[in-house]
Amino acid sequence: MLQRSSAHPTPGLLRPLGVALLLVSANVAAQELPRTADGKPDLNGIWQVMNTANWNLEAHSATQGATEILGAIGAVPPGPSVVKGGHIPYLPEAKAQKEQNFQNRRTEDPEAKCYMPGLPRATYMPYPFQIVQSDGDLMMVYQFAGAVRTINMSNHQPAPVDSWMGWSNGHWEGDTLVIEVTGLNANWLDRSGNFASEQRRVIERYTMLNPYVISYEATIEDPTVFSEPWTLSMPLYKHVEEEARLLDFKCAEFAEELLYGHLSKDAAARSNAAGEQP
Repeated sequence: MLQRSSAHPTPGLLRPLGVALLLVSANVAAQELPRTADGKPDLNGIWQVMNTANWNLEAHSATQGATEILGAIGAVPPGPSVVKGGHIPYLPEAKAQKEQNFQNRRTEDPEAKCYMPGLPRATYMPYPFQIVQSDGDLMMVYQFAGAVRTINMSNHQPAPVDSWMGWSNGHWEGDTLVIEVTGLNANWLDRSGNFASEQRRVIERYTMLNPYVISYEATIEDPTVFSEPWTLSMPLYKHVEEEARLLDFKCAEFAEELLYGHLSKDAAARSNAAGEQP
């Protein structure tokens, strides 16, 4: 009979060896993370997703966009779900509202109106954002609409008033930055009409996997819209190009016709010609 060479260990021997190598690799990766003076992972930098979550958080095929005249330029790219479990657990009435949102997405999506995206949507829009980390509080600056928020790492307080970007209280759990966001305005979560109300509470978790990738998770609680809390997750990638920086994207002027076109002289003239009130 042929004897198994000792140079080729059996699968049973390889399994514990593989586990040991993974543990060593994880420990090495943890030691090699960039860190601030106080030993926390250094999240400073410009970050961006590489997915289609802003079009639809759930799995979706490529489809015609909301504005057909744009052809393929305005088409929806296909993408997998970023929701753990695959689907968002809507209450029945909220599910109907989501479908209505989809039908009206060309004009009703807050993104089209240049409203600040709120959380968690600001994180996975197709625009970069910057994390500015100090020994105290953190700041996150978003290219879209010039949105910005402060992460209060001490002196935690309830949200004084609802706002587009809400109120963020943060703390560290080991090497993971955990942020509780409350006081958010009602807002859409993507271009397909997924939404949440002003009652939502968002728990974000930023875990640096290596110097160039952050694992991002956000758990959304909103008992007026969802039957249970649910979580989305995705990687964030660091821009490493030498000239990487946020550029101005002041989109309000691009939304003027959508928001105020019905007040223009031309619109009034058309209404008068049709015998309608402007």
